[in-house]
Amino acid sequence: MNIQQMRDSMKISSQVLSLLVLLVGGSLPVRADGELATLLTAADKLRLERFTETRQAAIKDATDKGDARDVEELNRILDGAALSLSGSFDATGDWKCRTIKLGGDPALVIYGWFKCRISDDGAGWYVEKLTGSQRTSGRLFTDSDTRLVYIGAGHYADEQPRKYQSDSDRDQVAYVTRPTENRLRFEFPEPKYESRFDVLEFER
Repeated sequence: MNIQQMRDSMKISSQVLSLLVLLVGGSLPVRADGELATLLTAADKLRLERFTETRQAAIKDATDKGDARDVEELNRILDGAALSLSGSFDATGDWKCRTIKLGGDPALVIYGWFKCRISDDGAGWYVEKLTGSQRTSGRLFTDSDTRLVYIGAGHYADEQPRKYQSDSDRDQVAYVTRPTENRLRFEFPEPKYESRFDVLEFER
């Protein structure tokens, strides 16, 4: 094989590899690699930068002031090691979901279960909270093997879903982990209303 034939072969192999990536990519969350930084607003970058300190302060407030039974349930919700979100794991499908608000007044509120869905629209995993008075919709981006970033926007039941950056007061950002086999945990630092930290728990 001469040099030109080798170059042609390498070019074809590269094209095949690119095609395979496109074919399988639809079943995976969109990769963040550098793209995420360009999508987030400056305010949401700051929210994520302060994530750990905000989370710790809100949990302390909730556990110090919350009802004992609610605190016990909160501990269960926050428990669990972060499992892999890649490989054979598929987030698509219908889920039940509930919101937990920490660090507000009252300091801890655990709401009932509603309906949520994660679908694959060809560009990655798309999240929708389908019932309840306060809803959200948005997209998941890969942060690491065990953590995703949710970028979305909130809307009320009598409104159409909103797009991220269409209204800064509705913009939402969260870190997402998989604490057990059939659960996901969305954690929103510094939500605009009612609390200091929100958790949206998904369960199969």
